[in-house]
Amino acid sequence: MSRLDSFKAYDIRGRIPDEINESLAYDVGRAFAGFVKPKRVCVGYDIRLSSPQLSSALKRGLTDCGVDVADIGLWGSEGVYFATFAEQLDGGAMVTASHNPPDYNGMKFVREQARPISGDTGLMDMRRMIESGQLPGKAARPGSASALDVRPRYLEHLLSYVDPRQLKPLKVVTNAGNGGAGPILDALAPQLPFQFTKVYNEPDGHFPHGVPNPMLEENRAATAEVVRSRGADVGLAWDGDYDRCFFFDESGQFIEGYYLVGLLAQTFLRQERGARIVHDPRLTWNTLDIVRTLGGTPVQCKSGHAFIKAKMREVDAVYGGEMSAHHYFRRFSYCDSGMIPWLLVLAVISASGKPLSALVGERMRLFPASGEINRKLQQDAAGILARVRAHYEGSAERIDLTDGLSMEFAQWRFNLRGSNTEPLVRLNVESRADEPLMRAKTEEVLRLVDSA
Repeated sequence: MSRLDSFKAYDIRGRIPDEINESLAYDVGRAFAGFVKPKRVCVGYDIRLSSPQLSSALKRGLTDCGVDVADIGLWGSEGVYFATFAEQLDGGAMVTASHNPPDYNGMKFVREQARPISGDTGLMDMRRMIESGQLPGKAARPGSASALDVRPRYLEHLLSYVDPRQLKPLKVVTNAGNGGAGPILDALAPQLPFQFTKVYNEPDGHFPHGVPNPMLEENRAATAEVVRSRGADVGLAWDGDYDRCFFFDESGQFIEGYYLVGLLAQTFLRQERGARIVHDPRLTWNTLDIVRTLGGTPVQCKSGHAFIKAKMREVDAVYGGEMSAHHYFRRFSYCDSGMIPWLLVLAVISASGKPLSALVGERMRLFPASGEINRKLQQDAAGILARVRAHYEGSAERIDLTDGLSMEFAQWRFNLRGSNTEPLVRLNVESRADEPLMRAKTEEVLRLVDSA
């Protein structure tokens, strides 16, 4: 596999050292300089063992081309987003492979105002520059590299979403998964009245307890068990670069990200009636019901952070959410954050006096969902989608192709789409207050998918 095959739809990602190495990082720095033509950018890196070296090579590529680099050091992805828009920089780069295995790494990029650079907005242009050797040469005046500490301003920004005086002394279990969230939690804790029990809080690129990815069911038990044993009010867990936050209720039950989208939309619409809320097409009925009931305007957008951020800017949405646990905020320059969501949810629990199970339980009953089910591709995704569409087309009330195939019927709907990053098809099914129907239809669609 070529090192240039590590260029994906949203970022650069691959195995160390064959696909991702210091040589590539240096060339990527030069390509970023040539494509964006920035004067000053920030660079951060995650807790992976290979990240400091890749970050150094990336910085060297930038400074050799005359770009000044503000080094923010060890961070999560949102540190680069925040530094870029808060310091009014020309761009930023984050060395991370998020929730991938330990032998992976990668890079994410943004330009001014933390606008994402993805496959169709520059990443493939950078790849072509490297492939063709059309990279800028060394500048007559090399750029400088200096440390930049944005943590105080970032923490102040996070706390601006809540009033700490109105928060209750809730018992909160946090599981950073030995990723990057731990230091931020440590810095926030003295400013909040919560009683924290921290699990796997220390950053450790060896991942002694497995790669932090709470989307995997087998990774949830560690958080759920501590919630139950401590009698906690809520459990929280993050992936490695903590751009996604996952919730567990007071019984230790994992709450699908879909229902958090509705809860957060509700929170913002009570502050700003008529606001626009962006959501993805995978699961929609709960979000649509909440947004319309509260007088908001729902705006559907293709899944993926680059699409969601662009759509949010286009319609000036106050909030956007994906069922994959990515949450986006207008005041965060339309970027996703894994820290803002839990602060907002704990503020709702404090103000309402209701446990998390009560805040989302009725919504889960009204719109039961399958959760995302993945199947490895045995054939082209387009062929599978065409076969499923043909099966249901005669009875569907609505067909939507915003992202993959969405088909709606009177009492249930589904979305089936090919993954942008892996050889998988992903299925989501929901119904109107009929869990047995949802489960039966999930099995029915899966049989069609598996019959290739």
